[in-house]
Order: sequence, then C-alpha cells, then structure tokens
Amino acid sequence: MRAILMEARGGPEVLKPGEVPTPEPGPKEVRLRVKAAALNHLDIWVRKGVASPKLPLPHVLGADASGVVDAVGPGVTGFAPGDEVVVNPGLSCGHCERCLAGEDNLCSRYEILGEHRWGAYAEYLVVPEVNLVRKPQNLSFVEAAAIPLTFLTAWQMVVDKLGVRPGDEVLVMAAGSGVSVAAIQIAKLFGARVIATAGSEEKLRKARELGADETINYTHPDWHKEVRRLTGGKGVDKVVDHTGALYFEGVIRATANGGKIAIAGASSGYEGTLPFAHVFFRQLSILGSTMGSKSRLFPILRFVEQGKLKPVVGQVLPLEEAAEGHRLLEERRVFGKVVLQVD
Repeated sequence: MRAILMEARGGPEVLKPGEVPTPEPGPKEVRLRVKAAALNHLDIWVRKGVASPKLPLPHVLGADASGVVDAVGPGVTGFAPGDEVVVNPGLSCGHCERCLAGEDNLCSRYEILGEHRWGAYAEYLVVPEVNLVRKPQNLSFVEAAAIPLTFLTAWQMVVDKLGVRPGDEVLVMAAGSGVSVAAIQIAKLFGARVIATAGSEEKLRKARELGADETINYTHPDWHKEVRRLTGGKGVDKVVDHTGALYFEGVIRATANGGKIAIAGASSGYEGTLPFAHVFFRQLSILGSTMGSKSRLFPILRFVEQGKLKPVVGQVLPLEEAAEGHRLLEERRVFGKVVLQVD
C-alpha cells in the first residue's frame, strides 16, 4: 500500500511517499480503506523528535482518519465491510481500573495513533473495533477526519476539566488552531462568553464567525491587559491554552482570581516562567489535559449531526503532499484543519 513514511527526524522533508505491506486485521480488529487523514500539531512534535523520540523508523504519522471498512478480524461484531467510519485515536488496554471508569486516556498503556504506533497517512489502517464510530451521514470524509483528536481534546478541556457553564467568561488562545476552533464552539454551546486570541486579523475575523464574542491580537505585548479591560478588570474565569512558554505569563495575568487554566500543549516552547505569587495568592488552578475519553466522541458527533458543532477545514491536499501540509501547519498559515485526501 502507499504510505507517507517518516524516514528520519527533522523538517517536513523527512516525510516521503513509499510502499509498505498492507496490514491484516487481527482478532477484534478492523481494517479500513482510508479516505481522509487530518494533520495535528502532534504530528509535527513526533516528526521533530520532541514527542516519542525513541520510535523506530520508518514511521507512519497520523492520528485522525475516516474511511470505509475493508476487512474485519475474528470476533468483530459491530462493523462490516462497506461501513463508513471515523477513527477514535486513543488506544488503551480496555480492562484496567482507569479504562473501566471511562478514563481510558489515563490508562498506563495509553497510546495515540500515529504517535506510538503507525497511523493514518496511508491507504489502509488497522485499529481495534472499539476505536471506530460510524461517520455522520451529513459529513464528507474530509470533514469527518477533521474532528476526533482536536474535538476530544477541546471537549475534555472545556467540559471535563474547566466545567464551563452559562455566564462564564472563557479565554481561548490561538483561535486558528484545530483545538481552539473546537473549543470556541464547545464553550459557546455551554453558554460561555468567549474571548479568542490569534496572531492575524484574518484569523480573528474567522473566530468571530465561529462564535467568539470578543477577539484580541496576541502579538501585541499588552494583550492580557485588553482581556482585563473586556472583563471589567476582573479577568477571565477559565482559559483554554496550548500556546506554551511565550504566552504563559500573559495567560496567568489574564485570569481572574480563583480562575482555572487548562493546558493541552506548548506550541511555543516547553519551559516558561511561572509567577508563583499569582498562582497561590490569587488561588489559580492549572490543569493538565491530554486528549479525552473515547466515550466523549459520541456526544461530540451527536452535536455535529445536529449542526451545533462543526469541523473547520482550512486546506485539503493529496496524501503525497503531506510534507507541504506540515509546512502550512507549522507556519500557521491555515485557520482550522489541514486534511490529506487519500484517493
């Protein structure tokens, strides 16, 4: 089968088209013919060696995919060849205490497709049956592939970690990213007033079209003061952040006393300055967040089917242009998701 192989760690040029054996499904596994695979910043971190630096090479990236069931292994009961599906990218043991409590993303054996095992930049993909859900009929394969990782991440941050409720003022950083595109919509769904930041006027305009109530260009040095002004001097109640070291001190200063900050990444760097006095004196809560429980994809897709949430696709490229997709994502030239179409 055709696949995009990561042959080394480095820039986008290490991603090269190649041929690898077509995988066979084992017990309780399903093989799908991939129709679309979405890119994530996780793919860039793995490519650079920041995440999972000891992975054997070559490697196939890609957490998000949609496609058509092609073959099923022994014991599969929920799907049959021809079914249109979306891949749920979090893999876990399925039988430990965390998994049985619905906290599978805290399983000690938790893995993410495309990071810890071969992923979706390929014609075919084999995953456990429990990692498939049916594709909403009102979505194209490209739109469906743009949902799982970022919406799961945003749902856990907004709903499970921050507990956003009507009347909350919520700051969503880096509005053009996949996670933040989802977070803006989910926060609005739960009744929040959303303040979104981005680095260009075009991205801020699109954030307002998605539902953001206020927008701020965070390339301005005093952007956090504008957050304070827009909240009557109080600061925001809750923050969705994955921007990292460059903006973290501003995030702290933009947060209200007793506020909560959920962090799911560090795009601008992993080592930042933490003003401890703000944290303990103003009683801030800083909450780490990775992905979300597999179960959360079900309500997400229901809201998508109802038209209350929507994937935002910024660029579609053929599979062979995965390297260009990485450049677009890394240079922040796209609002929403970059998706590879697999013909």
